Amino acid sequence: MKMKQFTIPTNIEEKMIEWRRDFHRHPEVGWTEFRTASIIADTLVKLGFEISVGKEVVSSNRMGLPSELDLENAYQYALENGGIETYMESMKGGFTGVVAKIVGQEEGPTIAFRVDIDALPIMESTKDEHIPQQLAFRSIKDGEMHACGHDGHASIGLALATVLSQNREHIRGTIKIIFQPAEEGVRGAKSMVDAGVLQGVDYFLALHVGTGVPLGTVIAGTNGFLATTKIDAQFTGKAAHAGAEPEQGKNALLAAAQAILGLHSIARHSAGASRVNVGQCIAGEGRNIVPSSALLKLEVRGENDETHDYMYQQAINILNGAAAMYDVELSYDIMGAAKTCSSSDQLNEIIEKAALDIENVNTVHRLTSFAAGSEDATFMMSAVQEQGGLSTYSVFGTTLAAGHHHEQFDIDEKVMKIALDTWLSTIQQIYLEERSNE
Repeated sequence: MKMKQFTIPTNIEEKMIEWRRDFHRHPEVGWTEFRTASIIADTLVKLGFEISVGKEVVSSNRMGLPSELDLENAYQYALENGGIETYMESMKGGFTGVVAKIVGQEEGPTIAFRVDIDALPIMESTKDEHIPQQLAFRSIKDGEMHACGHDGHASIGLALATVLSQNREHIRGTIKIIFQPAEEGVRGAKSMVDAGVLQGVDYFLALHVGTGVPLGTVIAGTNGFLATTKIDAQFTGKAAHAGAEPEQGKNALLAAAQAILGLHSIARHSAGASRVNVGQCIAGEGRNIVPSSALLKLEVRGENDETHDYMYQQAINILNGAAAMYDVELSYDIMGAAKTCSSSDQLNEIIEKAALDIENVNTVHRLTSFAAGSEDATFMMSAVQEQGGLSTYSVFGTTLAAGHHHEQFDIDEKVMKIALDTWLSTIQQIYLEERSNE
């Protein structure tokens, strides 16, 4: 059975490049994507989509939220640089998610596509060989940069919406496009799941461009994401003169040091691979003062729930023990989290079929493993699988100027059209599968 092909506008690749370079020039880190999200929302409304924004799609229970001052400054930046206040008003306080929905003329499944939209706290390169510098779309925000390709992801999402808006007669059922904030630090997906945006979804697809795969290679599905929890642990003691009366102090830095050694000495679990890392220790007031404060920024990871939960509980025990040993107070916040999840093989096969005939695709793999990495789309994948649906996370290869999270990171923009064409073909393959089962 043949399906009618989607009609694709001849200028769609130009539009993707235009969107991508605009987003690249105006990067916004997690929970501050006011400009990006408002432009996305405005574009979707003009395309005829039903949209939901702000607290409709992002739960108030969020991880790793910036300070109120940082949120306000980001909001003002967006207002002054092309953000659309009509939509930004609903996003105040960092509720920067957008969900678009289009309903076809026939009954059918609900398919959801997720793209992330946030940038990283990195100063972008000013070197002459850096293409964004050459072509004048380098970040204009000091210390913020799209160094992971999410500018491209957002543009793919808008291009998908553009094509669907012009092909409503070919849509069966419902298609959602989820524009997720705060993927970096694995913070945003869970809050969107908690808000209910995945309810009723039968097929869920997420993507990433790059990740060490060459242009023309498509990986239909990935496994091996590590579950993780990011923790900020604050030790609070009592300051005192280090020479005159050290016994009056309570040394928060020593508690933190004890915790660091203990955390990196956790015995590993036999059920699978695990990781722990203390990335920062910020402590003390001066060389002659007993340190009253120490902040640890750490993470644990595990290749399955059992190893992750073990590492997390061991970490909490060690933090509490170190605080008790030095008679200081401990408080901690969960700053980010992700689950383990495997892509659904049935959906991997569908995407593999879809990608085989795409122009400029020369290699298609059904499945690969992302050992040692974490990704919060796994919350969305799991939510759909738990309600009986299929989920996958695809990778679209691209030549990279430098690795992900590097100041000279840049993608080959041809990858965006490959991803768009593959997703459109996947929709049609899903419809074929559904009809063959009727």
